[in-house]
Amino acid sequence: MANMQDIARIAGVSLGTVSHVVNNSARVREPMRKRVLDAVQAAGYQPSQLARGLRRDKTNMIGMIIPDITNPFFPAVVRGAEDVAFSNGYRLILCNTDNDHDKELIHLNELRTYLPAGLIVIPSNFSDLTAQAESYRRAGAGVVCIDRLPTNWSGDSVTADNEAGAYNATRYLIQLGHRKLATITGPLHLTNAQERLAGFKRAMRETRLDVAPEYAQETSFDKRGGHAKALILLRLIPRPTAIFAGNDMIALGALLAIREAGLRCPEDISLIGFDDLDLAEFTNPSLSSVSQSGYELGTTAARLLLERREGDKSPAKHLTLQTSLKLRHSVAPPKQAAEDHPATKMRSKAKTNRLAPKA
Repeated sequence: MANMQDIARIAGVSLGTVSHVVNNSARVREPMRKRVLDAVQAAGYQPSQLARGLRRDKTNMIGMIIPDITNPFFPAVVRGAEDVAFSNGYRLILCNTDNDHDKELIHLNELRTYLPAGLIVIPSNFSDLTAQAESYRRAGAGVVCIDRLPTNWSGDSVTADNEAGAYNATRYLIQLGHRKLATITGPLHLTNAQERLAGFKRAMRETRLDVAPEYAQETSFDKRGGHAKALILLRLIPRPTAIFAGNDMIALGALLAIREAGLRCPEDISLIGFDDLDLAEFTNPSLSSVSQSGYELGTTAARLLLERREGDKSPAKHLTLQTSLKLRHSVAPPKQAAEDHPATKMRSKAKTNRLAPKA
């Protein structure tokens, strides 16, 4: 691999001249500059970003740490952050923690040795990043947490309005006539799971509906957890007529459990998830869900990080993105409410009149 000494030899100039041209650190006359650039191209020279970083105390790299690379919500978040980083001359390095805080700490400590320009983190389970974030900030690198917040976090953050999204979904189910509702939450040590449960409970409380403990099941944010907890809910007496799931992966597991129990969605039980993954349109039935933009989470976090990089010294920012309810075919009025609906009664009466014997 060519180095700057090779470029100097090919171009017939000093090593210092090559350094000035490559690093744009001093003005070089155009004929000589062109000779250096031609030599760079001919030799296929690539400057060392780490060496540049050592000279400048920063590289053009942004570290991003996510908890589960197999969760289909996170790729859109990463893509949003990467698009903003790339368009501003930065490169994104991605690390996966498997929701393991010990692994998260290893990534944090090792990334710091590469002198990143900043860090975007979706915290792992039981995450506490206070000490590590302060170390990054002292070195001049911003840190932004997104989607969920670690313990005692006081730095920059970007999250969805989780409570409002869950509240609106639950209110919709109640307006359809559901009175026996259940929820399957994500892990309640995570702030987004706490907020979604709070939204569900607020909607129930405002309608004076009780939530018995067994109708609020806690699990991991995945299909296996959703399946196991939905089976528990389906055995309750009375059985819930609707389930609000803490994310779409939980909802997919619940949908499988409903099918295995010989029940139909939404005829026997309605279901709403959270995230609005692309695959929600292709389930059977298609899944209603609270929509939050993972891509917007990523772009907003990256822009906030670059603002810090450019000298923004304002107090910590906590940005909250709005959600919306995407209704598909997994929700319907409960059976009794549907039978009592005026339109249903009119159809039933018309059918009876048609079938009645003529005088």
